[in-house]
Amino acid sequence: MPDDTFAFIIHPIQIKKDVARKYPLLGKILSERQINFFSRFFPPVYLSEIEGIRSAATGRELRGWLIACPFTPPTMLALPVETVYKKIVACGHMAEELGARLLGLGAYTSVVGDAGQTIADRLALPVTTGDSYTIAMAVEAIREAARAMDISMPEATVAVVGATGAVGKTCAIMLAGECARLVLVGRRTEALEGVREQCKGQAARVSTSTDMNAIYDADLILTVTSAVHAVIEPRHLKPGAVVCDVARPRDVSRLVADQRDDVLVIEGGMIEVPGPVDFHFDFGFPPRMSYACMAETMALALEGRYEDYTIGKDITVAQALEISRIAAKHGFRLSGFRSFEAEVTPEMIATVRERAIRNRKTWSPAL
Repeated sequence: MPDDTFAFIIHPIQIKKDVARKYPLLGKILSERQINFFSRFFPPVYLSEIEGIRSAATGRELRGWLIACPFTPPTMLALPVETVYKKIVACGHMAEELGARLLGLGAYTSVVGDAGQTIADRLALPVTTGDSYTIAMAVEAIREAARAMDISMPEATVAVVGATGAVGKTCAIMLAGECARLVLVGRRTEALEGVREQCKGQAARVSTSTDMNAIYDADLILTVTSAVHAVIEPRHLKPGAVVCDVARPRDVSRLVADQRDDVLVIEGGMIEVPGPVDFHFDFGFPPRMSYACMAETMALALEGRYEDYTIGKDITVAQALEISRIAAKHGFRLSGFRSFEAEVTPEMIATVRERAIRNRKTWSPAL
């Protein structure tokens, strides 16, 4: 039995579909509104034991568990933050009882309140949100997607939507050294100016905006807001644009997939987990693939770093680079793209490129 253990918390995002993964009947008969209501009263849910994770560097094996926080994103926003903290802490206690030595916070559980700080303070086991590796892999995914779409990063206009958040801010600082122009989009002008100051002095000319129309000219867009509903619609994107959507729930409207066959939307990239891993639960990814935040938790455990790692709203570039090195050492790697829960193939990318070239001749932004 491996000595290295972890647990990871997930929760329903595509509400009816995700509930049906564990409770098929409830997912079928209950409405989304009913699930939001009843989720307030559910205890933490044990989902599965994860087996087969093995370090490529050391051969160490890792054992883990998936635990569901029953709250949906609308429920987390509607309830007092203290109520949400208590539910997440209860999930943490379940992890402790299972034998986990490190806890990862997934999706909305990582951003609620003070981004994991209170959760870490209230639990005996260390905590990470996984956001450092999410940052590193989001930037890497943007680079890879730019290459696939024949976009030159040093000449590109890049937009970061949600640039004042913990993930968006650090992504922006990293991207400022790699592009010609950087557009920071957020809700608060003063906070945006603070991020702009941190991005100055690098390659990019940096501007800020509170208006989503500011992304019209962007070749590459990284979006990571904490919005419950989509913020990027088909009219916001020019032909040939690449959008890396790191947010959960997603920031990009489903209408983009339905109406814009000339843009590429990716979901932050999938991470291939080393070893013959079996999650024993379908959370929507192909076999052996995980989210970056989940992979950070695994990589830290394989490294024996049983300590609070990414918590709070200030994440440094150094942290993102360090966890990237740790993960690469143990065999984690970016492995392909997904878009609206489907694999992105080279043929799909080629089609997007061709249609973008055709549509650029007549395109103008719908102001």
